[in-house]
Amino acid sequence: MRVLGIETSCDETGVAVYDAVQGLMAHEVYSQIELHARYGGVVPELASRDHIRKLLPLVEATLDQAGLNPADLDGVAYTAGPGLIGALLVGSTVAEGLAMGWGIPAVPVHHLEAHLLTPMLEDPAPQLPFVALLVSGGHTMLVDVAEPGRYRILGQTLDDAAGEAFDKTAKLLGLPYPGGAALAELATRGQSARFDFPRPMLKKPGLDFSFSGLKTAVMMVVREREASPQGLTEEDRADIARSFEEAVVETLVKKSLRALDATGRKTIVVAGGVGANRSLREQLKSTLEAQGGEVFYPRPALCTDNGAMVAYAGFVRLQAGQVSDGEVRAQPRWELEELPALAG
Repeated sequence: MRVLGIETSCDETGVAVYDAVQGLMAHEVYSQIELHARYGGVVPELASRDHIRKLLPLVEATLDQAGLNPADLDGVAYTAGPGLIGALLVGSTVAEGLAMGWGIPAVPVHHLEAHLLTPMLEDPAPQLPFVALLVSGGHTMLVDVAEPGRYRILGQTLDDAAGEAFDKTAKLLGLPYPGGAALAELATRGQSARFDFPRPMLKKPGLDFSFSGLKTAVMMVVREREASPQGLTEEDRADIARSFEEAVVETLVKKSLRALDATGRKTIVVAGGVGANRSLREQLKSTLEAQGGEVFYPRPALCTDNGAMVAYAGFVRLQAGQVSDGEVRAQPRWELEELPALAG
């Protein structure tokens, strides 16, 4: 079984082909970073227009890379939500149209399910059940994954997501958009723990997150340093970045350990853009190994939005016979727990 995956939920146009035997055969991603950088954030209308320009050429390039024709495919999976409504409509309309024209089923895919199943594309893949930590610009949550299709949200952010906090803090420090990777690089040159930033909600029970207070604490320090006689120095910027990253990583690691304790699981899967953060990877790995647990990540290229994760999630749903009824589906808001379970 071979599935073409299409991802257009935000500012990446992703296309990939997954094969049940060969695994990931090809994947292409076009990023709109340069388009949105001048505005300091994603402009939804521009994102939609760019998906329109790039998607079909990317489908052709991906099929060429895999050495396939449409007749070799068994389904077309697409991100139906959550995401930007205009961007979702581009992907869903194209996918449903291609599926109809090629005479194969279309498969609507939940963006978060696709992310949390991405490590299944790697070798070795995690064994079910596990706890998933989804950390991106729009989402930060802990999910108990009993099996594909059976998800229970253990905790989630009450305000800013971790990736959003990274980007906003980077902007405070004068770093270019998107700021998460630039902030992490700046943090490598900083002094550890110079600034005592809060670890949000670690002293409270439960598994929810909150990063708005941490972002505010950083803003106060930045303004204080800017008002000082020497101003905000390059050393200050690096130290702030390091202290901020340490606060986020410690919060994510400790909440993840709480989730494992609460569920009795031994394995945690990390997915989403922040999952590429080197400090988070290193600390979770060392902490879990010391406690006899395991942590799995997708390769960095599959942490951000991509077609490979959609192709795999679509394959899982197609195997269970869960396909589109032919109507274009785009849901900007779509709860993970609303997904139907897989038969058997």
